[in-house]
Amino acid sequence: MFSFFKKDPIKKLNKLYFQKLEKAMHAQRNGDIRSYSMMTSEAEDIRIKIEALEELSI
Repeated sequence: MFSFFKKDPIKKLNKLYFQKLEKAMHAQRNGDIRSYSMMTSEAEDIRIKIEALEELSI
């Protein structure tokens, strides 16, 4: 009935995904390759969650 009040989890995860990628890019530019690889890995985990949610919503 009040489903329009619910927040979209895919939108929230997309925002988090792009934030992680941006932080990873800055770490790479600063020469911190270890942090870059960790943040990229975390971003890929988030992307997998996004894809799973998108498959459920279809």
